[in-house]
Amino acid sequence: MAGGAAAPSPTQVRELFKSLLREARKFSNYNVREYVKRRTVDGFQEHRDASDPAAVAAAYEYGVKQLEIAKRQAVVYNLYAPKVKSIMDLKIKPSSA
Repeated sequence: MAGGAAAPSPTQVRELFKSLLREARKFSNYNVREYVKRRTVDGFQEHRDASDPAAVAAAYEYGVKQLEIAKRQAVVYNLYAPKVKSIMDLKIKPSSA
């Protein structure tokens, strides 16, 4: 978005949404991963009814910046990931009692 004033197409908005959710899956920490997913969905729902092209473009640009931040943070979090997984990440088999 070089001009910054043109509203993105619905396809571009969907691709941004999918990219943010895809990036969230890259976090090794369960809490961070779920936060990024939740914040993505909440952010898109917050701007769902925006009709002003300038507001839509601003929200899209903000989303693109957040995607870049998420990409950088995923790399950093995974470099320093704990050796023990979170209990939420473990596949626990039911006991047969």
